[in-house]
Amino acid sequence: MNKKIKNLTINMGEINTLEVMRDTDYGLFLESKDEDEVLLPNAYVKEADMPIGALIDVFIYTDSEDRPVASTTLPYALLGGYGYFTVVDYKSYGAFVNWGLPKDLFVPLSQQKEYFAIGKKYILRICLDEKTNRLYATQKIGKYFSRDLSKLELKQEVNMLVLAKTPLGYKVIVDNLYEGMLFDNEIFEEIKKGEYKKGYIKTIRKDGKLDISLQPIGTKAKRDDASKIVLSVLEERGGKMDFTYKSDADAIKKVFALSKKNYKRALTQLIESKKIELLESSIRLV
Repeated sequence: MNKKIKNLTINMGEINTLEVMRDTDYGLFLESKDEDEVLLPNAYVKEADMPIGALIDVFIYTDSEDRPVASTTLPYALLGGYGYFTVVDYKSYGAFVNWGLPKDLFVPLSQQKEYFAIGKKYILRICLDEKTNRLYATQKIGKYFSRDLSKLELKQEVNMLVLAKTPLGYKVIVDNLYEGMLFDNEIFEEIKKGEYKKGYIKTIRKDGKLDISLQPIGTKAKRDDASKIVLSVLEERGGKMDFTYKSDADAIKKVFALSKKNYKRALTQLIESKKIELLESSIRLV
């Protein structure tokens, strides 16, 4: 078990590890190493887990009166992160979106690329106004992407957020820092804007962008991954399915989320390893 380390300072928009110092009618006051304090309101206090002197993890933001406050509930995204947020209110000076906390997150009018509509969802980045120490969201995310790809490697696993559909495929935000692309001819599963996905770096481009694959890179990796998928679907569907080497590519894509090429490779591997049996018009688990 990793021992918790108390934060040196209280950092807005981040998860902080702070020490419980005193109990009040309003909640617990938490302290960082530099002796700065912040309130954890009673709504988040669990007395059995939060004795005086305990170190607890909390998220820091500002309350309705713009005072720093702690929360044990995490928002949908932290400072510097991205999320797909629903607009819950709109004013002449900006919009407010639900980000999973009691106080909605503000999106200034100047940070919108279009006029927001209540009930509609937008991909936004969480930012900090250093003058006021308040968190806000922006739709203008292009300037935050890094073009320095020197620390990345081909075939590396990454996390990504699906940003937008394009004629070629889908733009994605990679590891909250880079701009990437998923191409339509390599997508064999349903993709939606705002979804979080695992991916693999296929190409590190000279223009500072990345080409991403949803499948592990390399023939063996793809074959092993595809075999697991075929086995899993077979198990879910009673151990026998009306599929063979000659099955339609669209049907394979719909049921297994695989290309026909990878599906056929998986069948061969599974048959040779005696995990499935090929019948005249179907396959079944052995």
